[in-house]
Amino acid sequence: MTTPLAEKIKSIIRMNGPISVTDYFALCLADPDYGYYKTRDPFGRAGDFVTAPEVSQLFGEMLGIFLVHAWQRHGSSEKARLVEIGPGRGTMMADMLRVIARLAPELYTGMTIHMVETSERLRGLQRTALSAHDGRVSWHDGFDEVPDGFTLIATNELFDAIPIRQFVKTATGFRERLVGLGADDELAFVTGAAGIDPALLPHGNPPPDGTIFEVAPARAAVMQAMSERLRGFGGCAVIIDYGHTVTNYGDTLQAVLKHEYDPPLAHPGEADLTSHVDFETLTAVASACGLHVNGCVPQGDFLLGLGILERAGQLGRGKDAITQEEITAAVERLAGSGEGRMGELFKVLVVSSPEVELSPFRRPAGV
Repeated sequence: MTTPLAEKIKSIIRMNGPISVTDYFALCLADPDYGYYKTRDPFGRAGDFVTAPEVSQLFGEMLGIFLVHAWQRHGSSEKARLVEIGPGRGTMMADMLRVIARLAPELYTGMTIHMVETSERLRGLQRTALSAHDGRVSWHDGFDEVPDGFTLIATNELFDAIPIRQFVKTATGFRERLVGLGADDELAFVTGAAGIDPALLPHGNPPPDGTIFEVAPARAAVMQAMSERLRGFGGCAVIIDYGHTVTNYGDTLQAVLKHEYDPPLAHPGEADLTSHVDFETLTAVASACGLHVNGCVPQGDFLLGLGILERAGQLGRGKDAITQEEITAAVERLAGSGEGRMGELFKVLVVSSPEVELSPFRRPAGV
């Protein structure tokens, strides 16, 4: 079964030749007529995937606690900018704001709230979720529109949705992987002529032919913009996404449709398209901009260090057995370790300017 966007992409290829994985990725998610995020609400059980904020209010609450702590460690700026980039339905921001208002009313009263979101459909859902904060929230098409000032940034599953480039090892070196048409006139991966700077490749012996290597200049550009903002005005960014902490080879391009993995070329525009985030590269960009890298840890370690178990106990106190079991299951899903679990697969990168020690990243005494 084909899709309207597949037919559009085929027409582009017939006219201009194969397109890069970057262009395919961008069309799948952001095509104005058929793009995945332009045409649907993908979140939740009725959608294609469930993000951490939709699993439990505990996730956003822990982030709210962390941001209050970061604000205090940075000197409690009176006019902070709280920014979420790619805020989904607004669930995480609503949960963060509830905690911030309770723990640090002076921060809540003095700060402005900024949502960087290009989808009008999602903006509508966010306005509903944040109706209790009416008049306090501004929406922006780009991060560069956020007013100057001390800034607290939170992102969850932002970078995985920013397009990547892929290169495939051949007998003549790495060549760019493209999307073209196969013998059956269906979308297929093909190999182009463009090569890659060998300095970008991991050190060690060359991998076997057919090995994929991914780079993400667009992700590095977003990280640089965030880092320059923090360097110029002070603040902190907490970045949560699934990925790896060491740059390596591997094909991580994946599509998800109705909570199941789908071949990346099968249903363009109707399946979510993502790839794993290379946190080593993001960390290097932040460091090069002069930011302090507080740490990059598994999501489970981060949430446990902030006290998610204690908060879950409070949330479940006096509740019926079924509710308590649901809370326990949510904590296990968010913070549980083991291969493929959110607590292990997702990483949390925190960067700040100027340098401050932040829990749960503080160095042990004497180190």
